[in-house]
Amino acid sequence: MNPDWHDFLTRHGAAIQDSVVQHFNNAVAESDATAQGTVLCDLGQFGMLRVTGEDAQSFLQNLLSNDISEVSSTRAQLSSLNTAKGRMLAIMLIWREDDDYLLQLPRTLCETIRKKLSMYVLRSKVKITDASDEIISLGLSGANAQQIISKQFGELPQLPYGCTGTAQGCVIKISDTRWQINITTPHAAALWSVLSEKAQPVGSTCWDWLNIHSGIPVILPQTQEQFVAQMVNLELIGGVSFKKGCYPGQEIVARTQYLGKLKRRMFLAHIDTLAHINSSDAPQAGDELFSADMEGQAGGMIVNTAPAPSSGYDVLASLQTASQQTQEVHWKSLQGAVLQFLPLPYPLPEA
Repeated sequence: MNPDWHDFLTRHGAAIQDSVVQHFNNAVAESDATAQGTVLCDLGQFGMLRVTGEDAQSFLQNLLSNDISEVSSTRAQLSSLNTAKGRMLAIMLIWREDDDYLLQLPRTLCETIRKKLSMYVLRSKVKITDASDEIISLGLSGANAQQIISKQFGELPQLPYGCTGTAQGCVIKISDTRWQINITTPHAAALWSVLSEKAQPVGSTCWDWLNIHSGIPVILPQTQEQFVAQMVNLELIGGVSFKKGCYPGQEIVARTQYLGKLKRRMFLAHIDTLAHINSSDAPQAGDELFSADMEGQAGGMIVNTAPAPSSGYDVLASLQTASQQTQEVHWKSLQGAVLQFLPLPYPLPEA
């Protein structure tokens, strides 16, 4: 985290650990406000890579799952970097800054992915740098979020992942009630002061919870190489192009799409940890899931997790669709807490 920004947030009550805002003194109240009100969040859990050079577009087009030619000054997108076997190494939010491409992904993956991408540069006129401390990303969520942002930035994009550029950065629409603001460090403090008068500052896990309830997966170190794109519904939220050319893992992703061999999907669920015989630990990304029909083998995995406003945890879970439809699914073992499934905000294709 940028040192000046770290100091500013600390002065305004933020408890920060490993560059991530944990809370602003009352995690429970912040969680409730996220579900019911309008909240402001520093997105320090995410870092950023900057890809520059005259070959930047073609370089990324050859490596990522989405059509990079569609990223413009008015359009951002989700995309993934995969292994040759189609297993995801990262999911990124990508937008343009003039001729540069900015790739937002978990801060804990930035250096790993920077090195991975750099292996493919070869003779391409491309440079990849870590820009995590150059730009501050803020999240604003709630029924009043659009009205608040429009007063600061004027006309806003109408469609999800639409962008509006400003002299200080850009605004990206995530949904009708969620917006991301990417702003240069010198202007971040002034903007935070204005927005925090209308929205309650909250910790990073509140934004994680909003992503979970939006059905937007985030690949973390614990879940790298665990999922093909469709196993976490990435194609359903616009993160895969089936019309572009080849990229690592493209054959596997296309075969999964067109031959109907997908047996796993991602679901939204609640875990009441009080019902677990060993409830001292919390659900984590990468935790395995079990059901009786799998005969002792893990049939799924937690993708993402965040504390729920009431109690327990809400999770995104990738698992066998047959198990989800016919069985009780348990966290960590057949004796673990049962997943209580909740509706996703988008429909899943029929198996």
